[in-house]
Amino acid sequence: MPKLPVSVLVVVHTARDEVLLLERASRPGFWQSVTGSLDRPDEPPAEAARRELREETGIDAQAAPLGAQLRRWNLAYTFEIYAQWRHRFAPGTTHNTEHVFSLELAQRVPVVLAPHEHVASLWLPLREAAAKCFSWSNRDAIGMLRQGAQ
Repeated sequence: MPKLPVSVLVVVHTARDEVLLLERASRPGFWQSVTGSLDRPDEPPAEAARRELREETGIDAQAAPLGAQLRRWNLAYTFEIYAQWRHRFAPGTTHNTEHVFSLELAQRVPVVLAPHEHVASLWLPLREAAAKCFSWSNRDAIGMLRQGAQ
């Protein structure tokens, strides 16, 4: 089944402005926040965000520490899919729409990586995290964390 051209980006951060980044297993040196495509056309983006968060980090947004809440931003990016990745999608699909979410935690929590997806994780201050991300949409979302965009 072809991958759906609708995805989620979940920026996990602490109240002290530390952002969780994950290093991709398939692309060493490429760091990002939690991301992933919807599994099925009728999967709501919020459900996909919770699922991806749990799969990629072991963090359960519904059981997160008191006060932590998965927030859907009023923001979605549309971008061109890199040519080398288009084979994953239905023929003729050239663009993806990415819905942005965030999860603020009181403090860092242990992360359990999905080894087939990520090989390392780290917590960085906002600016350092944004600079380390390979994705422009991820950099922009991190930059907006304290600007009230969400």
